[in-house]
Amino acid sequence: MNKNNTQGIADQEKEGVIAQFGISLANWCEKWFPDAFVFAAIAVVIVSIGALVMGRTPSQISIDFGKSFWNLIPFTMQMAFVVIGGYVVAVSKPVHKLIVILAKVPKTSKGAVAFVGFMAMLTSLLSWGFSMIFAGILIREICKRLKGVDYRAIGAAGFLGLGTVWALGLSSSAALMMATKGSIPPALLKISGVIPLDLTLFTWQNLVMIITPMVISTLICYSSAPSEHSAKTFEMAEIKHEELDSIGAPKTPGEKLEFSPFLTLVLVAMGVMYLYDVFSTKGGLAALDLNTYNFMFIIAGLLLHWRPRAFLRAVAKAVPMSGGVLIQFPLYAGIFGILMGSGINEVLAKFFVSISTQDTLAPIVGVYSAFLGLFLPSGGGKWVVEAPYLLQAATELKVNLAWVVQCYNAAEALPNFINPFWMLPLMGLVGVKARELAGYSMLQLIFLAPVTIFMLWLLSMTMPFVAPLLP
Repeated sequence: MNKNNTQGIADQEKEGVIAQFGISLANWCEKWFPDAFVFAAIAVVIVSIGALVMGRTPSQISIDFGKSFWNLIPFTMQMAFVVIGGYVVAVSKPVHKLIVILAKVPKTSKGAVAFVGFMAMLTSLLSWGFSMIFAGILIREICKRLKGVDYRAIGAAGFLGLGTVWALGLSSSAALMMATKGSIPPALLKISGVIPLDLTLFTWQNLVMIITPMVISTLICYSSAPSEHSAKTFEMAEIKHEELDSIGAPKTPGEKLEFSPFLTLVLVAMGVMYLYDVFSTKGGLAALDLNTYNFMFIIAGLLLHWRPRAFLRAVAKAVPMSGGVLIQFPLYAGIFGILMGSGINEVLAKFFVSISTQDTLAPIVGVYSAFLGLFLPSGGGKWVVEAPYLLQAATELKVNLAWVVQCYNAAEALPNFINPFWMLPLMGLVGVKARELAGYSMLQLIFLAPVTIFMLWLLSMTMPFVAPLLP
């Protein structure tokens, strides 16, 4: 054993039990974690095997897969724009100035990790795409000012919003889908109808589900973060961050329009008038669907960047971060096709009815959705797979359909602590790999999973059954 390893072990032994566990998990994951695409491919294989057991031939399974492959294209683009819109807003100069101010708040390395975790969760309630970029820039600014911050612990803290409360906030894919008639697959619409946001996101039960993990996760961040003498810093890992560069100045007459705010103001004015019409006509919550949500972020991004050149540069940098969404969501659509074509969905619906009661369906949905999320790391794409049989079971057992959506939302975020798919934008910005963050993320999962499932069961007692609003 060399001197560096001996010193590393000695430093680790100086930490508390939680911090030691976090360091051990981080080291293990650095060695054994695969790429995000592998998880989606494994899911296709598992569902295909299930279809074979149901009597489908390889040819039929392939046809089911191929026919459904492009069925989620509108939703795929909506999710891609969540990433793009969130990034564009987060890297704008006004937001960056705010981040620089916030970076001065923490005074210790442990406090820095806890602060980043809290801010990541808070901003994820606005947008999960915005949260990761905001947290990533905050991490970079804090680490410029504080020495001895463990880059794995603070990187994992920046991802906390995606593992805890994002799906309970305004960018909840499942809740927004169920509130947007045009985004609900016709077969699902016949089961669930439209479920408005005032029955999902805007309830006191949802607020409890938000506050509880935020408190617990912030405490875990502080307790598990290595102290300065045990930290593995960005400098030690030889990770360097590029500074945000200037957009320069116009060099040709044609470029002058790219640097002029005139076109920006025209587009923003049109966008604001449209949004005023939508919200005044439909009402606040009824107007908030995926399209309106993304539209608001694009308009905000335009205004915050002020000049088209700055806006377009931000979009150009954001688009690669949506690559995982663009290539993997069609796979989820293909899985949906295999499930429906083979009849696995009907078998699963009967199974959930057989093992559940009105009181136990909520925690069972939570456990199942969390487990399935290991293989389908997609808030919205996975909901399309699960919703038909889960909501059918809920209807038969007289369980509140909106609460089933929220059970899914709360639980499906948990496997994000293990599956690296949604870490991609943060990793690209901070310059780390999923395996370097996964140890501290898994530590959060160990504590949060039982608490989340318990809360789903307890709060389900307060949600009476409401018949679906069928079209």
